[in-house]
Amino acid sequence: AARSRPPPRRTVRSRRRPGAKVARGAGPGTMPARGALCLGLLLPVLLGCGSAQQPGGCPDLCECSEPARTVKCVNRNLTAVPPDLPPYVRSLFITGNPLTHLPAGAFSAQRLPDLSALNLSGNHLQAVEAGALALPALRQLDLSGNALILLSPQAFGEGGSPLEELALRGALRDHGVLFSLAALLQSGALRNLSRLDLADNGLLVLPAAMFTALPALRQLDLSNNSLVGLQNVSFQGLGQLRSLNLSNNSLAVLWNSTLAQFRSLPTLRHIDLGHNTWVCDCPIEDLVAWLKESDQVERKEALTCAYPDKMLGKALLKINSLDLNCSVPIDLPSQLQTSYVFLGIVLALIGAIFLLVLYLNRKGIKKWMHNIRDACRDHMEGYHYRYEINADPRLTNLSSNSDV
Repeated sequence: AARSRPPPRRTVRSRRRPGAKVARGAGPGTMPARGALCLGLLLPVLLGCGSAQQPGGCPDLCECSEPARTVKCVNRNLTAVPPDLPPYVRSLFITGNPLTHLPAGAFSAQRLPDLSALNLSGNHLQAVEAGALALPALRQLDLSGNALILLSPQAFGEGGSPLEELALRGALRDHGVLFSLAALLQSGALRNLSRLDLADNGLLVLPAAMFTALPALRQLDLSNNSLVGLQNVSFQGLGQLRSLNLSNNSLAVLWNSTLAQFRSLPTLRHIDLGHNTWVCDCPIEDLVAWLKESDQVERKEALTCAYPDKMLGKALLKINSLDLNCSVPIDLPSQLQTSYVFLGIVLALIGAIFLLVLYLNRKGIKKWMHNIRDACRDHMEGYHYRYEINADPRLTNLSSNSDV
C-alpha cells in the first residue's frame, strides 16, 4: 500500500534576490520608453544652456569669453571693427590688424553699453573721425603704436567722455596731430582724465595751454621725446598731478617760470628728469638751487652735466657758484631790457650836447648861414646873366669875341 501512494507534487518557485520586488505591469519595452522620455525632457534644457552662453554670438575672427566679459581680435587681418560684437563685452582687444580708419559710429553705444576698456594698439590707424569713440562707459583707451594723422577733437562725441586713462605712446609721429590732440584736451571733453601717456613720440615742443583743462590728471608721461624746453608750457590747473615723467629728453635747463609752477603744485611729488642734456653754465644755477631744496625730483643724485666739456659728468647737486663763475644769475630778458635803457640814455645825452653846442654858437652859425646864402645868390645871378646873353642872338657874337 505504501508503494502504491503517488509521490508529492513539488512547487517550482522563482529565485529572487533578497529585498527585490516585482513591479507590476513591467514589461520588456518599459525601460526604452522611459529613457526616451528623459532625453526629450533634457534636450530643451541643454539647448537653452548653450544659447545662454553666447548671447548675440561671437564674431568669427575673434575669441569671446562671457564669464570674463572679454573679446579678443588679435592678429586677424581685420580692416574694420566687427559689427556683431556681443553686448556683454567690457574689455575689447583689437590689436595687430591692418585697421586704418575709425569712422563715426565704429562702436555702437547702444549695442556696447558696458564697454569700459578698449585696446586698439599696434594697428595701422591713421584717422579717428568725430563720434568714433562715443561710448558711455569707456574708461581706458590705448591707441599706442599707431601712425595717427587725423584725430578729431570731437572723437569722443559732443557731450564729453568718462575716459580716465589715455595711452598714445608712439602714435603722434605726425606734427599736425599734436595740435589736434591739444584742441581735444582743451575742449574739456576729457575732464575726467587721470592718466595721459605721450611717450615715444619725438616731440620737440608742446602747445602752451595743452593741459590746462585736465583738473583730474594725476600721471603725465612725456618721456623718450626730444623736448628742448618747457618755458612756454603751462601746468596751471593740474592740482591733482602726482607724477611727471620728463626723462630721456633734450632739456638743457629749466627756467624760474617752470620751477615756480612745480612749486605751486601741492601733490606733485614724483618728477623724473633723468637722461637729459643739461648745460652747466650760468643759467642752470636756479635749477641747481631748486634741486638742493626740493624733494619732488626722483633720483636727483644721478643728474649730471652734458656740456661744456670741463663739466661733463659732474653731478648737478655738487655744482657751486665757483664752478660756474657767475657773480649774479643772468636773466637774458632783463639783461636786454637794461641794455635798451642804457642805449636810450646815451642817445638822449648826445642829442642834448648837440643842441647845447648849437645854442652856444647860434650867432656864428647865423652869420655862416648868411654868407652861404649870399654866395649861392651871387652864383645863381651869374648863371642867370649868362643865360640871358646866350638867349639873345644880338649878343651872341659879342659873347663869343669878348669876355663879359
